[in-house]
Amino acid sequence: MATSFPASTSTRTLVIDPTHSEATFQVRHLITKVRGSFGEFAGTIEFDEAHPEHSSVTFTIQTASIDTNQADRDTHLRSEDFFHAEKFPMITFKSTSVKASGKDHFAVAGPLTIRGVSQDIVLPVTFLGLAKDPWGKERAGFETEITLNRKDFGLVWNAALETGGFLVGDEVRITLSIQGVAQ
Repeated sequence: MATSFPASTSTRTLVIDPTHSEATFQVRHLITKVRGSFGEFAGTIEFDEAHPEHSSVTFTIQTASIDTNQADRDTHLRSEDFFHAEKFPMITFKSTSVKASGKDHFAVAGPLTIRGVSQDIVLPVTFLGLAKDPWGKERAGFETEITLNRKDFGLVWNAALETGGFLVGDEVRITLSIQGVAQ
């Protein structure tokens, strides 16, 4: 249960807790959607609830940690055809601005880099609240979801189908559910 704390005029430094956070995605494959996740990621959130423009986010994902519950597909996704994890081991995001866009909603802008290609994006982030865990540590929750075109980041591999169309869809829905621990 989230507890309300008085608004602070200072910035909280939060380290992402990967045990209680998720980085997931889904993409069309033929006629259904394949879902997956990344198991290794890290980041820091500098959060000033009273002055969100003073806030910032850095986030990294290890591309080799991709998991779709199918070993052969995961190996293919790590290969040169997709993430080329050996050459491009990380997906990175570093905010350049944070703006309030409603109560507990923020537009977090910055470059997202995948496979060495950077594109400026705006993440619609929802602040879920603050709570103290049983050990007295303050935690904050955030969520975002965005749909990106994988080809914009150099992920262009595909296979044409006999019946027309392609094996893999271009649009990928990415969802981050983040719990940060105050430092």
